[in-house]
Amino acid sequence: MLRKAECLMALGRRQEAALAIRDLEQSGAAQQASTGAPDLQALQRRLSHLKARVREDKAPTEAPPLGAAHASEEVGPRAKNERIPGASLSVSLCSDPSRGRYLIATEDVLPGELLVKEEAFVSVLNPGETVGLRCGPEVQQDGRVAPGDRHCHRCLKPIVATVPCQGCSYAKYCSEQCQQLAWEHYHRMECPLGGTLLTLGVFCHVALRTVLLAGLQAVSNLVKTVQGTVSSEAASVPDEQPPGQKLNTWADPAESNPRGGASGAPIPGCDRDGSYQSSYYTVFHLLPHTEKHSPEHKFLCGLSILALCRKLGDDDDWPPQAQGPSAQEAALATERTPEPSVWAEAMLRHVLQLHCNAQGVTALQEAGSEGDLVTERRQVRLATGLFPTISLLNHSCRPNTSLSFRGSVGFVYASRLIARGQEILHCYGPHEGRMDVATRQQKLRSQYFFDCHCQACQEEEAHGAGATPKQGGFRCPTCKATLQGLDPLGCSSRSCPAQVSRAHLLGQLGDLQQRVETAGELLRGDRTATRWLCHPQRPEPALSVGRPWRGWTAWLLQPGWQSSHDESIVSDMCGPLRHSLGSDPKASLTQLPRTLAIQLLLACRREAEDFLTSEHVLMGEIEDHLAQAYASLGDWPRSAAHLRNSLQVVEAQHGPASVEIGHELFKLAQVLFNGFAVTEAVSVIEKAEKVLSLHFGPENEQVQELQQMKACLSEVPSLPVGPTA
Repeated sequence: MLRKAECLMALGRRQEAALAIRDLEQSGAAQQASTGAPDLQALQRRLSHLKARVREDKAPTEAPPLGAAHASEEVGPRAKNERIPGASLSVSLCSDPSRGRYLIATEDVLPGELLVKEEAFVSVLNPGETVGLRCGPEVQQDGRVAPGDRHCHRCLKPIVATVPCQGCSYAKYCSEQCQQLAWEHYHRMECPLGGTLLTLGVFCHVALRTVLLAGLQAVSNLVKTVQGTVSSEAASVPDEQPPGQKLNTWADPAESNPRGGASGAPIPGCDRDGSYQSSYYTVFHLLPHTEKHSPEHKFLCGLSILALCRKLGDDDDWPPQAQGPSAQEAALATERTPEPSVWAEAMLRHVLQLHCNAQGVTALQEAGSEGDLVTERRQVRLATGLFPTISLLNHSCRPNTSLSFRGSVGFVYASRLIARGQEILHCYGPHEGRMDVATRQQKLRSQYFFDCHCQACQEEEAHGAGATPKQGGFRCPTCKATLQGLDPLGCSSRSCPAQVSRAHLLGQLGDLQQRVETAGELLRGDRTATRWLCHPQRPEPALSVGRPWRGWTAWLLQPGWQSSHDESIVSDMCGPLRHSLGSDPKASLTQLPRTLAIQLLLACRREAEDFLTSEHVLMGEIEDHLAQAYASLGDWPRSAAHLRNSLQVVEAQHGPASVEIGHELFKLAQVLFNGFAVTEAVSVIEKAEKVLSLHFGPENEQVQELQQMKACLSEVPSLPVGPTA
């Protein structure tokens, strides 16, 4: 009966699967699982997991996955700001010469409050980046797919059944409406340029789409205004411009603006009333930092735009005209068609702007195998876009906001209390939890052309070079106290005179990282390796001949390793290998990669404990891999034990309310859920839900999945699951 319900779910017949589950429960078969037999407990776990899937799955006719379809249309700031589109009333726009334009809180903002919700003015999928797919029979040849194959090319929402463009093989959409809107606004010009745009890169593509969305007259007026050949009053949008993309009137610089910057001048991008609009006018006035780019970079950008304009000039439909104009309107439009240099100047400006103002649109992608009870999610960059309001946020290495996306809509949430008058800050990438101050400063200076003076940078610079590295520190080989200093590193204990060279420690760390990476490859390659080894035409296991196992097996079994310490690891590994290939090679090979990975990781952990501090990032990585390996074997108590250790490292690195701790809690919740540790699972679910809601809002897919898990656990009796070290 349970197998029937699982098959119905796989076919998408959710209602019939629910009826089958109800019949199974009424028959009393499910209650027999409480007798304690291992196979019956496994049956109960399968039943509970299937019930959760029935709750969370939608019917095939309903659109994209949970939280991704129309949630972004229903969520918004609790009180809209009339002067800053998409922002709440708690936000105000200011400007001064040192910081430029920036946003401040006009009242105390609580953690988790939505501050900005903004749809991208323009966004383009990143075709060159691939993301891992869940393994299945239909994707075994490649196993990787580009974002353009899984997301709508207009709204960026996930899609299952695509609506392809009729003129090219690249563009795909979630609906005929998105296809039609894209064709009318920009794709009819982009369609024949697919190969060229892929060659020139995503920045050129974004620049072209930006001017196509703005329209001929808007682009021409703004470029000529900058050139001084037309008055600012002419910078307006034609009446036929799509909704939400009208330009503001350029405020007269000679007039005093009470809502201007510190000097009394109007804030760039604001109209006469001091309102900042999410429009092409504000996009055009994002800073290009022309004088700060290197001559080589500007030359390459100019050359790329020249190549694009030459390609556009060969198109009979260029420049684009409004759909279906009268003869008189067509003649007037022809007279007002700007020179090619105007389009080129606008696109070159946008390419230079993108260097500092482009926003990576990200999403959580699942990795792993179909049917895995514990899923691994990672953040991937789907697209590049321009968000005029979000671009106003200045950087901090210790931000007070979190940015997330649903489709092409960006959401900015307060990640901690923001006091009235305090600046609202976002992290551009270099974060204090991931990089030291020198690395952060170098990255910010090279890409964004400024030196960061945020609180985190000032505190680290004040502590000097003796501070503990961000990834964690080293331990004294004699007394296990923390090592400190530059080179050589000395023991922090006054009674211990030990000193160790930094080169020796870094070499030891590199060797250890290589072995941990090998263990991760074993875990990721599990399904492919066992499928080849268990092939019916290959009854004898041949570990040393070809296929995915050859490299790491030869490395694992080779007699000469770099150190005597490694030789002990070899002996630890070879024993389980010979034992696993004992009486039933075909059956045991299904677990062999995971067994080997566990043995290698345990040996790595023993070595790491000798010279790394407990909060070192590699310690957390080892614990996380061990948790993954034990979860794949169904050993939930051991998996949970290692995840608890990983949580301690993540909290030490990133803090108790960080996004990273939320993702780690989510994994622990899944492990405890599948292990039927009901009491602890509910507690962890609530913690994970609180942290993830803080950063992504209550409509987040992971948050909703946690709520479904908690509802399912409320109907299941707790089974005794003791902790295992």
